[in-house]
Amino acid sequence: MNALGTPIDLIQPPRLIFGRGTAAEAGRWLASHGIRRPMVVTDTFNAARVGGLDLPGEPLVWGELAGEPTTDDLARVVATAEQAGVDAVIGFGGGSSMDLAKLVAVLTGSGQSFSEVVGAEKVAGKKLPIVQVPTTAGTGSEVGTRALVTDVAALAKCAVQSRYMLADLAVVDPDLALGMPRSITVATGVDALAHCVEAFTNRKAHPVIDLYAFEGIRLAGRWLAKAADDGHDPDARAGMALASLYGGYCLGPVNTAGGHAVSYPLGARYHVAHGAANALIFPHVLAFNAPATPERTAAILEALGLPVSTEPAKVFAAANDWCVRLGCEMRMSTFGVPADDLPAMAGEAHAIRRLLDNNPRDLAETDILSIYRAAF
Repeated sequence: MNALGTPIDLIQPPRLIFGRGTAAEAGRWLASHGIRRPMVVTDTFNAARVGGLDLPGEPLVWGELAGEPTTDDLARVVATAEQAGVDAVIGFGGGSSMDLAKLVAVLTGSGQSFSEVVGAEKVAGKKLPIVQVPTTAGTGSEVGTRALVTDVAALAKCAVQSRYMLADLAVVDPDLALGMPRSITVATGVDALAHCVEAFTNRKAHPVIDLYAFEGIRLAGRWLAKAADDGHDPDARAGMALASLYGGYCLGPVNTAGGHAVSYPLGARYHVAHGAANALIFPHVLAFNAPATPERTAAILEALGLPVSTEPAKVFAAANDWCVRLGCEMRMSTFGVPADDLPAMAGEAHAIRRLLDNNPRDLAETDILSIYRAAF
């Protein structure tokens, strides 16, 4: 863990609006900046709710996203944006919509291909203003500078990181998540929790980010079960929206670690939703890391209202039981993952060094395979 005086670089949107009933602020901001042809990047469900953003001019709604974004999706949406001559982009939905919107903003008319920008700071510049409006409480992508897209040819998730993909405005309206199904509430909520936990137990953990990370954990412990049990509880939705936002703040300067790396092959290979994959893996990696971060592991369990321990078996039991009570699916086989593929998946996860190198305890390929087998 980093000392108090360790340098850290925080990059956050220049303007963020948080609170119930604020969604229409997105349209007001765009109108005040002279935008007349905004493009909304969204999914099939949220495409029907775009009216709540009060967009100016002649909005173009691209609502074809049916799951996590792929290189095929990216090619289609960028081509649409270029053909229509849009002058701003709005990410409206979960992290998939917001990540795709970031890439539309920097690739439209740029002459750069996706393969040329994969990695850190390879984007030439921002071509379109970006407004982000999350409708779930999971990724915190509205305040981040990264975008994840699955390469359909390589069956791997590719990350683009660029300061040019930072939102000009983020509007977090918790009411947009009212009525969200329990399964999505839980999966996205545990994803937000995992962002905070993996930042808090990270080799790059920093006191500035600990503030966000631990409060995000505490908020998830207080509100996630309530949001799952009552989809129309406005306080629970606001609490989880804030937990997700704090998790997003963690991703820039610290980022995630082993849990996300181990979960990625589930999404890339078998299209398991990102949040569901993280929920399934979360207790296993938390327990694995406990010997390396005993005090912080104990603090996490206490913040979640769980029995406090630093023994891996007890840590796993507490976290796994919590996920089960929420309604998370905790077996890989249920998602159609074949047992024969586990070694190949372990190899793929072990190659994600940008995350595994952050983990407080070395996760060997054999350790990852053991986690997969235990979770199968």
